[in-house]
Amino acid sequence: MSSLRMALCHAVLSLALVLTTLAVLDLSPVRAQMQAPDAAEVPEAAAPPATPSVPGPAIAQSAPAAAEGAGIDYEAWEADATRAENLLEAGTASTAFFENLRATLVDWRTRFLEAENANSARINTLQAQIDALGAVPADGQPEPDAIADRRRILNDQLQEAQLPRIDASQAFTRADGLIAEIDTLLSERQQQQMLELSPSPANPVNWPAALTGLRALAVSLQTDLTDRLTNPAQRELLLDSAPALAIIALVALVALLRGRLWIARLTHRLESRTHTRGRPTLVFFVSLLQMLIPVVAVVFVLGGLVASGLIGTDARTLLEPLAGLAIASYFALWLGGRLFPEGELPMGVIELDAHQRASARRTVFLIGVMVGLAVLMETISAMDEIPPAGQGVLQLPVYIGLALAYLRAARILRRGRTDLAEDESPGFMRRILGVVRQALVLVAIVGPALAVVGYVHAAEGLMVPTAVSLAIFGVLVALQPVVRDAYAVIFRTSRDAAAEALLPILVNFLLAFGALPLLALTWGMRPQQLSEVYSRFWEGVTLGDARITPGSVFAVILVFALGYIATRLLQGALRSTVLPRTKLDAGARNAVVSGIGYVGIGLAAMIAITAGGIDLTALGFVLGALSVGIGFGLQNVVNNFVSGIILLVERPISEGDWIEVGSYMGIVKRISVRSTRIETFDKTDVIVPNADFISGTVTNWTRGNTIGRAVITVGVAYGTDTRKVQDILMAIAREHPVVAAFPEPGVDFLGFGADSLDFRIRVILRDVNQMLSVKTEIHHRIAERFAEEGIEIPFAQRDIWLRNPEALRPAPKAVGHDPVDRDLDTEQSQIEDAMTQDDGVFDGPQDT
Repeated sequence: MSSLRMALCHAVLSLALVLTTLAVLDLSPVRAQMQAPDAAEVPEAAAPPATPSVPGPAIAQSAPAAAEGAGIDYEAWEADATRAENLLEAGTASTAFFENLRATLVDWRTRFLEAENANSARINTLQAQIDALGAVPADGQPEPDAIADRRRILNDQLQEAQLPRIDASQAFTRADGLIAEIDTLLSERQQQQMLELSPSPANPVNWPAALTGLRALAVSLQTDLTDRLTNPAQRELLLDSAPALAIIALVALVALLRGRLWIARLTHRLESRTHTRGRPTLVFFVSLLQMLIPVVAVVFVLGGLVASGLIGTDARTLLEPLAGLAIASYFALWLGGRLFPEGELPMGVIELDAHQRASARRTVFLIGVMVGLAVLMETISAMDEIPPAGQGVLQLPVYIGLALAYLRAARILRRGRTDLAEDESPGFMRRILGVVRQALVLVAIVGPALAVVGYVHAAEGLMVPTAVSLAIFGVLVALQPVVRDAYAVIFRTSRDAAAEALLPILVNFLLAFGALPLLALTWGMRPQQLSEVYSRFWEGVTLGDARITPGSVFAVILVFALGYIATRLLQGALRSTVLPRTKLDAGARNAVVSGIGYVGIGLAAMIAITAGGIDLTALGFVLGALSVGIGFGLQNVVNNFVSGIILLVERPISEGDWIEVGSYMGIVKRISVRSTRIETFDKTDVIVPNADFISGTVTNWTRGNTIGRAVITVGVAYGTDTRKVQDILMAIAREHPVVAAFPEPGVDFLGFGADSLDFRIRVILRDVNQMLSVKTEIHHRIAERFAEEGIEIPFAQRDIWLRNPEALRPAPKAVGHDPVDRDLDTEQSQIEDAMTQDDGVFDGPQDT
């Protein structure tokens, strides 16, 4: 308990140090320095911007001021569109400029899309007024002048009202086309950059260029730092911010050296202390501090360096990839600890022993460090001090190290075995791991090969996105136990039951689906392209005059779900509160509840479609044509559906009835739209189509009431007093409690049988469901009374005559030979076979 409390104190102390740093930054001159521009760079910032080689600023300024109120300034749009077309034709503007131009066109397109539906209400009103005038008379037939004038005025107003929609639609198409052209141009530039051939880094001639560039970069950084230290204003600023910088350095040092260790101890205490629900979720979120605290400390250190004024332009350019290196390293440490923990192994994708997990953690950390170094080297290579011949030389060693890490990860995946149950198919997970392993090997070979040849950008576009994709996949795997545990906590079930539930699988599927945009951005899709896909998705599709959008579909689902819930609540209230107080029987109550359900679901569907704004009028002809084909193809389904409605209305059978249809007998459990479920007395379910109840013969034993008749037959030996037998049977029938007194039981003397005098008992039962038990009890009483009265119940007898019994005697022993015993089992089987013959005569065994 004390160790756990100590770990919690250490974690709180780490957070307190971070918060203290934030407070110091907020109250010190460092914060003002971080928000203010660099003193050494004020003249540069105050200088007027250079005039671009292409006319661009007017485009960015015209869109916001394009319209006032509800109107659209089409003159400004025409100017912007023409300028964009000229720039696309020239193709000389920079990529950043085309990105800004595209954003402006996207704003125009959004306004045009809104304008297409801005006047819909007025257009619908005018169209309704024109329809109210009736159809236009045929050629040669006159029309009253008042109606003709009114029709002409309304048509003119309709054309005028539709004009803004037409203009907006044309402008929308033009803007959409220009955006597509810009996307095509930027994609072509991206492909050209990927296929750009640089000087080969494997050529020793290019190695001095890299060293020269690094030396020049170091000299530039040193010169800039010296100039800033010799600047009196910079020295004064540094002295003023020295206390805050010292606090930042101290807090960052403590967080870096001890923060992650404290959180790791707390995580281990939580993992070993409890095994209840909620532990994986708590451990997961606490473990995030192992990554967040060092990352925040690194960011504070870099921010303090910027605030000190000692960092120039080149140094600031390197700060971002340095921060990325730190973030990638600590993220890799955290992810490796989640996927391959030191303690209890969670239910994950790969199961490894302790030694293999330690190796896997080191491999994940190595991949994170190499990715951070790759980004850092890419930034350094893009600086002006590094010549083109030395760029690949700086990046190739990092790519080789990253390739070695990929090969090591592939070897770990080959060692690991999938964590699957015995009755679960291992194919899917093994295929996934196999594909990942093969992809890692392929990337590890192709990536450095491309860099050696000179396709450095292509190598970068292959090596780094692979690592980011692995990180996304790893996070999804690490979230699976958290999702299952959260499900167990919310629904108060065990973790084993949560692992078998469907909802956690759906949540994991949604998480994987949500990671697709991240993967697309990782592998080169621009954010603008992703935004375009998102816009296209929300625009929906057009079917006839109806536009189906995700918003309308969501509205339909939401309204239908509310209607469905309301219908079920109404059914529950009727079933449990209202209908039991009426005089309706159980079958009528079930029919009312089922009818309310069908009507409620139908109304919910109609209201949902209307609320979603989906106009299906234009699809009426298509749906009508489809209904004809569906009618022919689904005749049996429609027949059963109509039969189900007839059953609910006429109610020849109801739930709980004992029926006999065809060769099946049982209790009706449910009458659905298409079929009826019957539970037989063997406790098996029989699904009978509803059409069989309408077209066939059905015996309902309990329709309306539970009264029924039971018939028991019995025979007595010849010579028995028949009057006495009749009195005994009548007394037995009357004394049974389930037998109704009126109409009273009856005993019939059926006649003279071949072996007995036959009698029949007829009784009316108060509950026909007890027919079997009543018959059983009456049979027992008949046997008891007949035994008491000495009355014999005859039974058939048969005598078997053996025609040649001497053939069954054993054969005499042969002289001079060993005795051979006959197979008595064979003789017995021959006797039994002979006894089953029709004539009852056994001729003895047959020699062969």
